[in-house]
Amino acid sequence: MRNAWSGHTFPHPAGRRRWMKDAGSMDPERPVQHILEHHRDLGPIFEIIVFGQKFVFVTDAELAAELNDEKRFVKANSPALEGLRGIAGDGLFTAHNEEPNWQLAHDLLVPAFTKQAMQRYHPVMAETLDELFAVWDAGTGRVDASADMTRLTLETIGRTGFSQAFGSFTTDEVHPFVEGMVTALTLGRRKGVIMALPGARILERRLDRKHADQLAYVNQFLDDIVVARRQGVTAGRDDLLGIMLEQAHPETGERLGDENIRYQILTFLVAGHETTSGALSFALYYLLRHPEALAKAQAETDAILGADPDASPSYEQVARFRYVRKVLDEALRLWPTAPGYARSPRETTTLGGRWTMTPDDWALVFLPLVQRDPAVWGDTADDFDPDRPKPRLASTAKPFGTGERACIGRQFALHEATMALARILHRYDLAGDPSYALRIDERLTLMPQGMEIALTRRTPMSGGEAAPAVDSTEVAPAAEPAVCTHSGSALR
Repeated sequence: MRNAWSGHTFPHPAGRRRWMKDAGSMDPERPVQHILEHHRDLGPIFEIIVFGQKFVFVTDAELAAELNDEKRFVKANSPALEGLRGIAGDGLFTAHNEEPNWQLAHDLLVPAFTKQAMQRYHPVMAETLDELFAVWDAGTGRVDASADMTRLTLETIGRTGFSQAFGSFTTDEVHPFVEGMVTALTLGRRKGVIMALPGARILERRLDRKHADQLAYVNQFLDDIVVARRQGVTAGRDDLLGIMLEQAHPETGERLGDENIRYQILTFLVAGHETTSGALSFALYYLLRHPEALAKAQAETDAILGADPDASPSYEQVARFRYVRKVLDEALRLWPTAPGYARSPRETTTLGGRWTMTPDDWALVFLPLVQRDPAVWGDTADDFDPDRPKPRLASTAKPFGTGERACIGRQFALHEATMALARILHRYDLAGDPSYALRIDERLTLMPQGMEIALTRRTPMSGGEAAPAVDSTEVAPAAEPAVCTHSGSALR
C-alpha cells in the first residue's frame, strides 16, 4: 500500500516533517473539507504522505478522464477500503478485482436493477415516503433534514432489497443494528487511518476487542435475515436477497455462499442509503439558498402532479422531473457524497505524459475538485446552477464512480432521490435558518450536519407545461448502472 510511484515526488503541503511527513497538515476528522480549504492550489496532482503511506490526489479533469479509461486503468482499493474489508469482506465495493465473488455477485444482481425490477420497487418507495410525511405532518413543523433523509433511505433499501423494516417512523429510538453498523464503519475507517502507523497490527487488535460485541451483533443480525428467508419465515422472493439466495449464475451454475451474502447485504444497506440521503440533503440545502431554483422546481412538480398535494407520481412520471434531476445532479457535482475513488493501471504506463505508474501504484480521483475544475466548469465552478450548460469533459463528474466497478444501483438511487425530492417540494413549503453555515459530517460519505428545515403544507398550483420524460439512458447509462458499490471513504 506504500504507493511508490517509481520515486516521483509531487507537490505537497508545506512543513513536511522527517517522521510524521505531512500528518500535521491534515485534519483526520474532516479530510475532504481540509483539502478544499487548504490544499486545492497544490496542483493538478499532489501527494500527502502520512508516516509511511503515500496518497496521490488528482484534481484535474483531464487527468481524471485519463484515469477513467477502463482499457488502461482499474479500480484500486485504498487503505480505507482495505480497513473496511474486516466487516465487508469481498462484498461489491471492498472486493479486489481478481476475487471471483465480485464478478459472480455483479452478474447475479444486474437483473435486480432493470426497468422491470425498478417498477416493483417504486410502490415501496412511495409507501415509505408516505410514512415519513405522516410523521412530519404530526410533528412540530421543524425537522433535521439529514437525519430524516437517512431514515427514509435506510427504510427504502431495507424494504425493497431485503424485505427488512427498521421501524424508523414508528419510534424515536435508533434501531440497534444502525448503531452497530455505524460502529463497524467507524472501526473500518480508523483501521484505514492507522495502517501506516508503527504498531498498526497491535492497534487494530485493540480496536477489534473493544468493539467485538457490536460487530458480532451486526453479523448475527444479517445472518438471521438470511436464515429466516431460507426457512420461509419471511417472504420476498423478488428482492435482492431473493436473487442472491435462489439464483445461480446462468453460465457456471455458481451461487453465493452465506458469508458473502452477509457482506453484500451490509454493502447495500450502507451504500444504498448513505449516498442517497446525502444527495437529498445537499439538494435541499442549495434549494433553501436559491429561492429561484426552489420556485422553479416546485413549478415543475405542480405541472406534473397537479393541485393535489398528496399526489404520488407513477413510475413513468418520475422521469419527467427534469429540473428536479438537474438540482440533484448539480448538488452531487458540488458535494459528491462519495468524494473519491482510487485507480491503478492494468500495466505499467505513463499518466499525463509525465509520471510512470505501475500496477502497484494508485491515485485518488478527488471529485470535489475534479468536478469544480475551472478548465471545465468555468469561473462559476463553485456556484450552484442547475441550468448550467453541459461543458466539455462533463463526463468526469462521476459521483457514482466509474467503469465496471461503478455503482450497480445508480438507477435505483436516482429514481428514489428524484421521486422523494419532487414529492417533498410538491407537498411542503420549505424555510431554512438564514444563519446556518454548511457543516459537513465526514463519515463513510459526506452529509450536511445540523440542518433544520421548517415545513408548512403548501397548496400546489395546477396546470402548466411539464418537461418531456428523460430518456432512460440519460437517467442511468447502461455502462454505469447504480446502490453505490464504491466508497468515498477512500480518502480517509
